[in-house]
Amino acid sequence: MAAPGLSGAGFSDRSAAVATIAARHAAEVDSAPRFPAEAFAAAKAQRLLGILVPSDLGGEGAPVREVADVCYRLGQACSSTAMIYAMHQVKVACLVRHGRGSEAIERLLRRLCAEQLLLASSTTEGQGGGNVRSSEAAVEHRDGRIHLERRASVISYGSQADGIVTTARRAADAESSDQVLVAFLEDDYTLTRLQGWNTLGMRGTCSEGYNLKASGLPGQILPEPYEVIHQRTMVPFAHLLWGSVWAGIAAGAAARAQAFVRHAARHAGGQAPPGAPQLTQALSKLRTLRGVLANSLRAYESKMDDPKALGALDFQSQITLTKVEVSELAVATVLTALRVCGLSGYRCDSEFSIERQLRDVLSSPLMINNDRILSSLAGTSLMSAVPTSLRD
Repeated sequence: MAAPGLSGAGFSDRSAAVATIAARHAAEVDSAPRFPAEAFAAAKAQRLLGILVPSDLGGEGAPVREVADVCYRLGQACSSTAMIYAMHQVKVACLVRHGRGSEAIERLLRRLCAEQLLLASSTTEGQGGGNVRSSEAAVEHRDGRIHLERRASVISYGSQADGIVTTARRAADAESSDQVLVAFLEDDYTLTRLQGWNTLGMRGTCSEGYNLKASGLPGQILPEPYEVIHQRTMVPFAHLLWGSVWAGIAAGAAARAQAFVRHAARHAGGQAPPGAPQLTQALSKLRTLRGVLANSLRAYESKMDDPKALGALDFQSQITLTKVEVSELAVATVLTALRVCGLSGYRCDSEFSIERQLRDVLSSPLMINNDRILSSLAGTSLMSAVPTSLRD
């Protein structure tokens, strides 16, 4: 069901409208750095925050590939806007796929669609860093309510969000890997800032550290263990949507490189600039990147309702390596686009500057560090058979 006032307006048109506004403010968002408020006011006006939610809960039931395409379009305009949107949709996917039947979670999803609420994620804390499968803080049950206090090393756009979805240990006596996922809305928690966010790129995500102190009702804990949520939804959605953002950044850089070659040739009597041959390389890398993403999106959509298939070693390896491959290809594409533009791309004050795209895309191998991923898959690589046929 289309949102009120938007009947006939597809996701492409709506995301393009948001991208136009995001691009207009991208440089200021980066330099300030600040939250891309204008872009998210537009996203809320276009009712893009609840598109994953099923229609019976007030959303539009968009498939993963449509959400990925929104991320790709936004990535070409403003990296921070696109990444915030992707992180929000990862949390929405977890609530949708693992909260059905929970009165509290379904009520939250209805509010999210009606009010276009923005959800932040809190999955890292303390000394654990990027190990999202380990939690220090535990949920406590007192007087019919739940309570949680955790020292979160990063909560992207935490102070701008309308709610936070967080991991936690199931109970004080539970193992660190025995986790649950809990959804809190803004009235349920307080944030005390612990550290700022002064980084090379992705500056508008405002990924500061906070002490999170929250209280709510037991129904705000998702009924399925986080171990299940992590494997079936959290990891696939994160890698596919983040990857779509990075692909969008790469596409934006490639488009700028193409525009530079055309501009330079026009002003040199048709003679191409020295970096022109690299444009073919940049577009080839982008094509490969998009192919990796498209293949993984198809694989996930074909298996997403089959728990056994999602848990299979081959699929888990594929979806995890998608993150590594896409992030490395995105960096390579942007670097090649920089070579196309030469000094004009290297300058920060040029209309063909690749500076911001390069700084932003360099975050991609570090978000869940690629070396950590490859190390964790070392055993799987040893057990996997090397294909002996192109048909395998």
